[in-house]
Amino acid sequence: MASPTRSLHKVLVSHPHVPKVALELLQQRGCETIVCESVPPSRAEIIGKLPGVDAIFWAHYQPLNGEILDAAGKQLKAVSTMSSGIDYVDIAEFKRRQMPLGHTPGIVKNSVADLTVGLMISAGRHFQAGRQEIENSLWRTERINRLMGQEVRGSVVGFFGFGGIGQAIAKRLQGWEAAKIIYHTRSTHENPYGAIHVPFEQLLRESDFLVVTCPLTAETRGKFNADAFKQMKSNCVFVNVGRGGIVVQSALVDALKNGEIAAAGLDVMTPEPLPADDPLMKLPNCVVIPHLGTQTMQTTSEMALTAANNILNAFEGKPMVCPAY
Repeated sequence: MASPTRSLHKVLVSHPHVPKVALELLQQRGCETIVCESVPPSRAEIIGKLPGVDAIFWAHYQPLNGEILDAAGKQLKAVSTMSSGIDYVDIAEFKRRQMPLGHTPGIVKNSVADLTVGLMISAGRHFQAGRQEIENSLWRTERINRLMGQEVRGSVVGFFGFGGIGQAIAKRLQGWEAAKIIYHTRSTHENPYGAIHVPFEQLLRESDFLVVTCPLTAETRGKFNADAFKQMKSNCVFVNVGRGGIVVQSALVDALKNGEIAAAGLDVMTPEPLPADDPLMKLPNCVVIPHLGTQTMQTTSEMALTAANNILNAFEGKPMVCPAY
């Protein structure tokens, strides 16, 4: 008698642009992949395809919560996001249900660090204002004191958050002759970059470049408010590659308009996508890009493979490669 065909594990993939290398890995390991086709991802399509799946490969920033878990059903064995930050996940609900949850931290540090240095330079050297001069036929070569910028050389570079991404940025700045690197976190970090742990108020007072790299939590939400910007140097270049919710955005707009700080470079903001008529988009001293930190072929493929391996490990009863808790 022929042996019964082994049933496949079904994996719902929430976005059609997940790198094929991850889908091929899942398929090679005996999984059936059910890929949602809508762009941007349609929650209705996702929920419609969830019943009966064994795992969810979550590849976007929509809320990942009890509604999604309920739609999948009780046979669901694992979920992995394809992201480092998981502020859009209802962690308490996952823990209550004892549902294994994976994510992809660490992998993103190099691509985000490269982009952050780009934002430091483009904001510090007024790329946006310079482009507007050209677009409005205001470029005058005879002006000497036009668009004077902030160099990394001789500057104090401060970090709010100094984990993998912050330290990857510090590594890249080693040849840039910064005067000092300081950081604020809940605890000190051993590091080879000479970075000094300081209180938050000192970070605000001393930084010529202030780079936000921490995750969004209840503790960090709205940390950079009107009071914080008032304590910063007028020449400070503020860069955020963490999450938009860490900043009170209206306060940042006011600080840039009023000259409380010199410039800002943002890869994250609130909301995302940012409307084209948002006040940030009208400021000559603010460089805004659409959350591109992880958008390289190498990093995206590595994130997808890690998410796939999180799921495969869970199927095999092993710890996930990168568990979220």
